[in-house]
Amino acid sequence: MRRFSRITGTGSYLPPRRVSNQDLAVELATRGVETSDDWIVERTGIRARHFAAPDVSSSDLGVEAARRALESAGVAAAEIDLIIVATSTPDMVFPSAACILQNKLGVAGCAAFDVQAVCSGFVYALTIADSMIKTGAANKALVIGAEVFSRILDFTDRTTCVLFGDGAGAVVLEGSETPGILASDLHADGKHVGILCVPGTVSGGKVLGDPLLKMDGQAVFKLAVGVLEDAARATLEKAGRTASDIDWLIPHQANIRIMQGTAKKLKLPFDKLVVTVDEHGNTSAASIPLALDTAVRSGKIRRGDTLMLEGVGGGFTWGAVLLDF
Repeated sequence: MRRFSRITGTGSYLPPRRVSNQDLAVELATRGVETSDDWIVERTGIRARHFAAPDVSSSDLGVEAARRALESAGVAAAEIDLIIVATSTPDMVFPSAACILQNKLGVAGCAAFDVQAVCSGFVYALTIADSMIKTGAANKALVIGAEVFSRILDFTDRTTCVLFGDGAGAVVLEGSETPGILASDLHADGKHVGILCVPGTVSGGKVLGDPLLKMDGQAVFKLAVGVLEDAARATLEKAGRTASDIDWLIPHQANIRIMQGTAKKLKLPFDKLVVTVDEHGNTSAASIPLALDTAVRSGKIRRGDTLMLEGVGGGFTWGAVLLDF
């Protein structure tokens, strides 16, 4: 009998501190940087984001999202036999955020590792978990996106620091006799490393290079819309579906213009677009599972709906997953 995987539970968590555009503008003014709510909303669609407290790590956010996903699925943490955390802001150089999170869940023994594909990380991680379940290497997986991007922002650069926020989202993925995840499509092109990166590292106890985020916004925008359309269409073709079969498009929540541009290319009405970027900002690998859980808990997404998840991020990485929820 052929084996499949299905999402059986979703969860998310945002740190309590909500920072509106007005709040951020006041803070940036103390650093000599001018911005405004109108300027940010017009260019990005973002109205607010959440920032974690200084002593809160990605695994702290991730474990809260994981617990909510487990509760949603009716699965005990001890039943999980695979944990994958997608993050670009892990707690430390090593061990992985996944191992730290595993300990915080109070379980041990199952495989646990991180995936680093920046904003495409959750799509990559979900594809890996799906493959492992289909081959029998796992039966019940926790797939988590968790980020504290506020730690790597340059608050003197208004073109980047207004974009990002912190948060986590998670799903429980279980083996199934009926298809859930239908198809996926992953890509990367390393020649674009320089347009979105944090060009720093640690050596000899010192930071070498620049440990803050750098982005060429125009270059990212031009690449993003094209590759997201291509990945979505390739995924639909693999699944034997068409764009008209999509009930909800859940793209990486980077910029409302990129999101709407992708919907237009797929000829999807904007009311099929799940949007949380206005309240969450860009939470990198956490943005897709955050948006998914928000839409599920609001009643927007229901069992039986067909979802297209897609992400694009530094690397340059991109990919898509089509699934029946």
